[in-house]
Parts: sequence; C-alpha cells; structure tokens
Amino acid sequence: MIMKNYLFKSARLGFRNWLSSDLEALAAINADKEVMKFFPSTRNLQETWVFIERMQKQFDKKGYCYFAVDILETNELIGFIGLSEQNYDADFTPCIDIGWRLAKAAWNNGYATEGARRCLEFGFETLQLDKIYSIAPVVNTKSQQVMKKIGMRQVKTFDHPQLLDNDRLRKCLLYELKKM
Repeated sequence: MIMKNYLFKSARLGFRNWLSSDLEALAAINADKEVMKFFPSTRNLQETWVFIERMQKQFDKKGYCYFAVDILETNELIGFIGLSEQNYDADFTPCIDIGWRLAKAAWNNGYATEGARRCLEFGFETLQLDKIYSIAPVVNTKSQQVMKKIGMRQVKTFDHPQLLDNDRLRKCLLYELKKM
C-alpha cells in the first residue's frame, strides 16, 4: 500500500493534495450520471484533468482546495471534500466555499458530514477564515442536509449566474457558517 501524505485526517478520512494518479478514479466518479445529478453534465477525462490541475494550483497558491479524500482503512480515493474560492458574479463573491463530491459507493456512510466538519475546522483554525459558504441547487436536498448537520444556516435563494440556462439547477441556496 502506498503511503500518502495527508494534510490532515478525520476519524476515517485522509485529506490531501491531488496526484496525477488520481485521474482515473476521479474521472469515473465524474462520469457517473447519478453522482453528477445536480450538475449540468458529467465530466470526461480531459475535464477531470483540468479540475485536478486547477485544484493543485489553488492548493499551491492558497493552501487549500477541494481536497482529494481517501478512506484511511483502504487507502481508496472516494472523491473530494474541501474548500475552494468562488469568483462568479454574485453579491457574496469572492468567497470561500465548502463542497464535496463522493463516489456513489461512499454514499450514506456519513463521510460527507464527517469530512466537511473536519474541513470547516481546518478553514477556521488553520486558515483563520471568518466565514465559509456552501451553495447547492434547491433540488439537491442531500447536500442541504449535510450543510445543516455541519451547523451552516441558510442565508438566501439566488439564481446561480453559471446556471441561468438550466431551469432545474438555476435556483440555488446559499448557506454560511461564521467563525465562533
């Protein structure tokens, strides 16, 4: 088993920067129609590589990204959970957003909630952020449940500027959590 360098861990998960060897596993997650149900489309291998490179650059520049997440017991990549800067045109941007995308096989195990809690801790304690947001389409009730479980509160509903041509996903909810 390859030892990976984790930036931090939770009880069951390891959080790290992306490796080129993560491409195939993440591409499989991004190609799953059910996983990508609340996005405009699935992502192909090239689009997945662009995402990985963007996260690596963001991590190098800022010290955070949507982290690659492994189950510690198996060393298996299950997707991402982490923090990313959002700069699209909205009255709350630029902002730091917490987000997640997990392989279907990892669903319903509490990983999103466990990992998001640990990433919030990293954001507030290590990065000294004052506020972290989370955004999800109104139809994505599972992500909203995670947002509530990790203590975030709903701020408002808005039309996402990058989803204006998508009637199903355009209406989004903004959640926030402020540093205690």
